[in-house]
Amino acid sequence: MFGIGFSELLLVAVIALLVLGPERLPKAARFAGLWVRRARAQWYSVKTELERELATEDLRRSLSAQGDEINAIARDANANLDSAARTVSATASAATAAVQPETTADAAAGNKAADAGDAPAAIENPATDKP
Repeated sequence: MFGIGFSELLLVAVIALLVLGPERLPKAARFAGLWVRRARAQWYSVKTELERELATEDLRRSLSAQGDEINAIARDANANLDSAARTVSATASAATAAVQPETTADAAAGNKAADAGDAPAAIENPATDKP
């Protein structure tokens, strides 16, 4: 991890034995081990917190991308719906325009028959009943 080999570690242990002596070396080793454990625990805590933050950010990005995709689909659906509504409206206008002259002509013919006093002809013509 730090590039320390076995021979270098053995050299540090021999120097520590000579400096501290056999009575204080076990206490110093326990103390050093305690601090190494605490440092490792802190490192793992920071690492897990960072991973959690990254996972949260990835989820946010994914959710945002899905939301954009849903919005695009909704826009396409609205565009298709508007197009279909315009088509239906145009078809209805054309059908109304095609039917209206016939109705007007039938009504005019019925009115002429009623004005002429020909009651049976006016009754037989159903176009006069229409508004």
